[in-house]
Amino acid sequence: MSDFTSDFWSWYVAGLTLVSILACLVLLWISGTTKVKATADNTTGHVWDEDLREMNNPLPRWWVYLFIITVVFSLIYGVLYPMYGKYEGVLNWTSDGRYKAEVARMAEEIAPLYAQFNGMDAPQLAGDAKAMAIGERLFMNNCATCHGSDARGARGFPNLSDRDWLWGGDPAAIKATITSGRTGVMPPMAAAVGTPDDVRNVAHYVLSLSGSPHDGLRATLGRASFGACAACHGADGKGNTAMGAPNLSDNTWLHGWGEEAVVRAITKGFNNQMPAQTDKLNADQIHVLSAYVWGLSNKAVTASN
Repeated sequence: MSDFTSDFWSWYVAGLTLVSILACLVLLWISGTTKVKATADNTTGHVWDEDLREMNNPLPRWWVYLFIITVVFSLIYGVLYPMYGKYEGVLNWTSDGRYKAEVARMAEEIAPLYAQFNGMDAPQLAGDAKAMAIGERLFMNNCATCHGSDARGARGFPNLSDRDWLWGGDPAAIKATITSGRTGVMPPMAAAVGTPDDVRNVAHYVLSLSGSPHDGLRATLGRASFGACAACHGADGKGNTAMGAPNLSDNTWLHGWGEEAVVRAITKGFNNQMPAQTDKLNADQIHVLSAYVWGLSNKAVTASN
């Protein structure tokens, strides 16, 4: 491990880089001073394709000068920019610093655009066509990869266009989700539930909560074992938005529907993560984006504004 944390590799890279640059000059010097015995017709004697002969002429001076300029430029570049191992360069340039500077510059340029929305709440923003056009573009660039361009999600990725919310669907909760992210953990519960047959009984009881097709006898037997799940999902199975525990009494299934899907969830559990967006979006952008997401599931309220 010490080989990767010591300065050896920095010196190794710096030395190898510098030696490589200087080797180019040595190669140029050797090629310019080494004499090749020429034949009477001033060729080297090398022949390709029967009649293509190599002439014994020196390198063009413009090429030699260009080569030297390139080597000198690389040496100067290495002084100004980080090229020799850990050496940071006189200008202290970094790609991360450049990126942050570009982000800051862009944020400054677009600040007036978002300033007009600062005093508006989610319902007002959702009824503003200009704000929603901006919100849609933010959603497409940052959220559509997981939730889909229509915001209807996919298996393991919540549908944002309905009114079923794991962590709450009010504007404040949506903004908190986008800002800080969420981590939802469903631990494997098979050991707590009991035998494999008990797990299957609980699965049928869970299906019965939403009126889904199930075995009535198994559901009755699984009711008592469901107590192991009630700590998160509640005794009535309606979930807990404070913990991100899904409502099991509706017909929304994040990880698949049916007996086998529920058994798999109880047996293996899940670990879902919604990453925080603060590294990509500023507070003003999140304000508009959260209103756009809220508007997706509140179209009736939006239409009345």
